[in-house]
Amino acid sequence: MPQNLKLAVAQARTLSSTTATLSALSETTQRAAKQSVNLILFPEAYLGGYPRTCNFGAAVGGRNPIGREQFLAYFHDAVDLGDTPAGAGDDWVERKLPVAKGNEWRGDGTREALEGIARETGVFIVTGIVERAGGSLYCSVLCICPREGVLGKRRKVMPTGSERLIWAQGSPSTLKAISTTIEGVRLTLAAAICWENYMPLLRHSLYSQNVNLYLAPTADARETWLPLMQTIACEGRAFVLSANQCVRRRNLPDWIKRDAPGVTEAKQRNGTQIATSDSVNGSNDTPSSRPHLRRGSTVTKTEDNHEITWPLPKPTTAKREGKEGQDEEKEKKEVSSAATSTASLSNPSAETVTNGHAPSSPRFSLPSFDFTIPKKPTEKPSAPFLPRRESTVTKIEDHHELALPPVPNNNTTNASNPPSSTSISTSPPTSQSTPDPADFVSRGGSCIISPTGTILAGPLWEIEDVEDGGMLIVTVDFEDCERGRLDLDVAGSYSRNDSFKLMVEGLDLNRRTSGPRSYRMACKRTRL
Repeated sequence: MPQNLKLAVAQARTLSSTTATLSALSETTQRAAKQSVNLILFPEAYLGGYPRTCNFGAAVGGRNPIGREQFLAYFHDAVDLGDTPAGAGDDWVERKLPVAKGNEWRGDGTREALEGIARETGVFIVTGIVERAGGSLYCSVLCICPREGVLGKRRKVMPTGSERLIWAQGSPSTLKAISTTIEGVRLTLAAAICWENYMPLLRHSLYSQNVNLYLAPTADARETWLPLMQTIACEGRAFVLSANQCVRRRNLPDWIKRDAPGVTEAKQRNGTQIATSDSVNGSNDTPSSRPHLRRGSTVTKTEDNHEITWPLPKPTTAKREGKEGQDEEKEKKEVSSAATSTASLSNPSAETVTNGHAPSSPRFSLPSFDFTIPKKPTEKPSAPFLPRRESTVTKIEDHHELALPPVPNNNTTNASNPPSSTSISTSPPTSQSTPDPADFVSRGGSCIISPTGTILAGPLWEIEDVEDGGMLIVTVDFEDCERGRLDLDVAGSYSRNDSFKLMVEGLDLNRRTSGPRSYRMACKRTRL
């Protein structure tokens, strides 16, 4: 007998506030319910938002106040589900954690709102969410049954790239699959978030739990994502649902596109001109946001391509007399001698150094150098100071300096006239053209894949909203998963588990996939 369910993927984008996004989730779920959808998946970080293009004012060794204000705004957009920073697991799911006196629930009520939407529509909801617990944020996925409420929550165990600055690592114990029954169809579902899907052992931990519905909310909008989803579906002999947001630049949060509230005050407290994320990228060329020019100094290069910066000598109007004047003259001679000596080591052929770099040469065809450091010369060296390469500088709150290279002039550069690595620009740095607000910063790519790797729906490209066709709906037969395991079961007959073992800290891969009683209870559809 066919085990049919209707599955949906919503390519929906985060709106201007978490409240507005939660309302949009409710409308999308109601739309899905009218088409008899049993389960719907929303993208990664749908509630709370994925802060695409934002660098949070961070560089190696420094952070600036603007980035802290951006993080504050992002922290406020995140939702409080009432869980602990370490993750309380089943105690949180089963509401065993204590509730503060006078409160109806733990958290800000988002969990209860989602449970209400699932109960009213009769649709099983799986959504990405940015969760705050204590002082940290977690990228999470929440599974909500129409009958039982929240059945499980897992946190991303390995944030990708810059995500590691803003998202904490979740516990691997949350990789536990959820078993439930929807309209008589037995499901074992689990989620891997975005680039967790590139972690073979993590994928295998889900396969080992006999998953037949594999959920992959993501922020990866590259064309290489689709073949990965096909591989996972074929490898795990499971249906794969992947949801991503489609976002234009103009729809990014205001605190990413321009100064967040409190930035002006942060600048005043710091007492320095700080470049915003826009001014660093050249898209905000107002007088208040332009980085100031780098302080006057000179530079020499060593053989290891390190730079040594020397301050320019202070001008004097009259020669000082006595011991103080003699000490000053001696200091000038030593500084000039050191600069000349270092320059001779890095550039013995006296070639012109441009923008702080010697003319390019083959990497492994370096000329031979005389590494003998000369003793103090008897006469004052006549070699001039070398001009420091053109750049701009910004100061961060810790009083470190961030040097930014000048922006090339695109008007005078083309394919037939490439920029010369030895040319010197005498004009001040110019800003790049302002990015087009209509540009896509994420093109989407949501899809549904069968257990044999066949594309059942999608991928959706450059469709922003559900009402414009951004929802994929497919009726599937879950017996196709068993049919596919005739020749491939990577957690069973094809696993060679007598030779290969996988252990996940805090997760029992040998537990019965039926799970607790509440997980096995049927999720009946509620009529609207």
